[in-house]
Amino acid sequence: MEEKKALLLSCGIDRVEVLPFTRAFASMTASDYLALLRDRYGATLVVMGYDNRIGSDMKTCAQLSEEGYSSQTVGCADPSHFVGPSLLCCRGWHRFERNTPLPTAPDVLGGSDTKTPVSVSESSGPTAEGIYFSQGFAKNQIPSAIANPTRDSAAHSCCHSERSEESPVISSTQIRKALGEGRVEDANAMLGYAYPLHGVVVSGNQMGRTIGFPTANMQLYEPLKLVPMNGVYAVEVEVLGQHYRGMCNIGVRPTVDGKARTIETHILDFDQDIYGLPLTLRFLRRIRDERRFPSLDALRTQLLLDRDACSR
Repeated sequence: MEEKKALLLSCGIDRVEVLPFTRAFASMTASDYLALLRDRYGATLVVMGYDNRIGSDMKTCAQLSEEGYSSQTVGCADPSHFVGPSLLCCRGWHRFERNTPLPTAPDVLGGSDTKTPVSVSESSGPTAEGIYFSQGFAKNQIPSAIANPTRDSAAHSCCHSERSEESPVISSTQIRKALGEGRVEDANAMLGYAYPLHGVVVSGNQMGRTIGFPTANMQLYEPLKLVPMNGVYAVEVEVLGQHYRGMCNIGVRPTVDGKARTIETHILDFDQDIYGLPLTLRFLRRIRDERRFPSLDALRTQLLLDRDACSR
């Protein structure tokens, strides 16, 4: 959650507020939820994914448009183009304005009367993929955003085009799938940035140091953070306020009969004691699978090749 907040704030948003997903909050209808955003937070624009559902009644954009909202397809997402309460759907940027007044929002969060516009995200709640607009509504849509098919790790972008096998529609499901298969370049293209892991440097068995490849062993701040598939990766390392190239091994270290899964990174052109310090890894590309070598000498020979690949 803290990582999500930081990403939102980096986009220029002044404030992010997370609403506790209580039983009372979960029981709110879509109309009640929109009224709460308007009355409690002074919201004038709500952005939701084209395939999201909101409220206990699980309303889609199409259903909201049928219940008193008029839809208008607009060419960009500049909030200055919108006046008054509206609902903006990311697929095709469909704007919805209420033709009739919203009901007064029920007080389910406690007495706060702030009117400061904020970015509001639910800490959890129902969403559904594969929900499509009804006939006649979808025909005005801009095509779904797809990942740029480029393999250049420095170019993380998306565009609006027709779907293809090489360029899947961007979704959290596709991003998780790419990371789980070690396709970090594909995940980065969909995310728009290099996928990061954040943690602290902890002590290891120092086996790498004995063969000339000392590593920083990372303990994640968030244990449930999705870790890419086991293997060796070229990464960008942020530590002590500086950025370095590195090669990261994720796996069980089969050559030394390891058991637990670890995240170990050899930082190129770096030799400082960083135990106990925060570390950030940004995954750039996959180098190879993790595998067992017949000896430490054979492992060292391969690590020299991996280092060369990561330095390019």
